[in-house]
Amino acid sequence: MGFFENLSRGLQRSREAINEIFYFGGEVDESFWEDLEDTLVMGDMGADIAISVSDDLRELAARKNLKSARQLREALADRLAETFAAPERDPFSDVPSVVLFVGINGAGKTTTVGKIASASAHAGIKTIIGSADTFRAAAIEQLDVWGERAGVPVVKRERGADPASVCYDVLDVAEREGSELVLIDTAGRLHTSADLMRELAKVVNVTRKRAASCARGPMPVSVVLVIDAATGQNGLSQALEFNEALGIDGIIMTKLDGTAKGGIAMAVASKLKLPILRIGVGEQVDDLQPFDAREFCRALVGADA
Repeated sequence: MGFFENLSRGLQRSREAINEIFYFGGEVDESFWEDLEDTLVMGDMGADIAISVSDDLRELAARKNLKSARQLREALADRLAETFAAPERDPFSDVPSVVLFVGINGAGKTTTVGKIASASAHAGIKTIIGSADTFRAAAIEQLDVWGERAGVPVVKRERGADPASVCYDVLDVAEREGSELVLIDTAGRLHTSADLMRELAKVVNVTRKRAASCARGPMPVSVVLVIDAATGQNGLSQALEFNEALGIDGIIMTKLDGTAKGGIAMAVASKLKLPILRIGVGEQVDDLQPFDAREFCRALVGADA
């Protein structure tokens, strides 16, 4: 099964709501446009984006005489794709690279780190994992399992240790071993806690300073926010708070297969002007894939592959 098919399967719940307003035959009347706007809002795209997209599509349909469901789906997919920012670089393939994964508890950070480590190692990139979530023993154990499966070393300390020290350690090992990609898992924390966010900012600063002093040359550091798509508009609130505190470089959207709120990807990308780097539409390693705006939007609206 190809990526479009996997993506289409994963976005089924989000697509079902949109499917209800498309039909073959009949008139594309005022109620159609009202239903489209309401459906986009209900998919957690956000009212501003929903209204703008609906208005633009209405104007295009009138200008080009678009009436069939197929024509309108294609035009909707193209318009939605314009919402997303293109990344300047992919921190997972453009190596050397250090990536810090941040987000709230339950977003899927640790699993995401493991999946990317596995995929990177399989692609021949010399990868190392840093377990800087020192508060949750299960996170360390999870990463050990992923590391063993992928043949990727995991640098860790005892539970309760200073997470910034783990970041320092993993960069020491990466420099010594010649690792190209450093993936660092951090503890989940509420975006509403100023103290926890300041602590995370310290972790980011320590990592940046150590990465800048590598003997073989500075390693760029990217801070990537992992968001559970099922959180809907709360995911947007998380993104705004994390970005203000840390300066986020990109987004990974997980669990899109378990929600009807696929529009949250557009809300986050549009509001923060940040690229979505990966999306998760299932449990398997291959279900976490590089984000392609057009493919995503075509799958979301049910356009043919």
